[in-house]
Amino acid sequence: MHLPVTESVPMSIILLDIGNVLVSVDFMPFCRAVAVDPVSGAEEIFRHYCTGTLKEKLETGLIAPFEYLAAIARDPLAKALSLHDLRQEWQNIFEPLEGALEAVRLLREQHAIWIMSDTDPLHFTFLLNHYPVLKEADRYWLSFEHGRMKSSVEAFSHLLERSGRRGDEFTLIDDKAENCAAASTAGIRSIQFRSWEDALQQLWEQERNG
Repeated sequence: MHLPVTESVPMSIILLDIGNVLVSVDFMPFCRAVAVDPVSGAEEIFRHYCTGTLKEKLETGLIAPFEYLAAIARDPLAKALSLHDLRQEWQNIFEPLEGALEAVRLLREQHAIWIMSDTDPLHFTFLLNHYPVLKEADRYWLSFEHGRMKSSVEAFSHLLERSGRRGDEFTLIDDKAENCAAASTAGIRSIQFRSWEDALQQLWEQERNG
């Protein structure tokens, strides 16, 4: 993987998603470890706690992390686990994504790196401590701190307002089409992530074409 050198162009900012861009994410190990019934119960745990409105409240700071875990602990679908054990299982959903660290270091040669992620404090702290690729970033823009999910245009408008920068100074790399669409509406270029080879090629083409 490589990025061609661009001449006389001010350093722009890459907004990097975390999940399925820097690391792979799979909630099912958590669901199977927590559910009384590791099949149907795991699916119910996933629907209740790993997607949807309740999880969004966690990721926008409306619910405290241990309040969230306590709600899972009280659920009849869940085994009798301590909050400590639940926290460990909640964090046990990530794996390294091949090529991510190399790609981010290449990007840093010509760009500033800001991580922009829909996440919660438990996940982010774990990732920062266990995945060196996150420490390559210059800045972190996190949903639980700013109260907005990337599927909303407001998340990107808020970013521009608070940073004092223009939309054309940023490029978002994110695996979700709805997040890319929201960024584009706010005037920020986006690349829907499929692989690092593809993302770097798209970025080079965008920058070559201005």
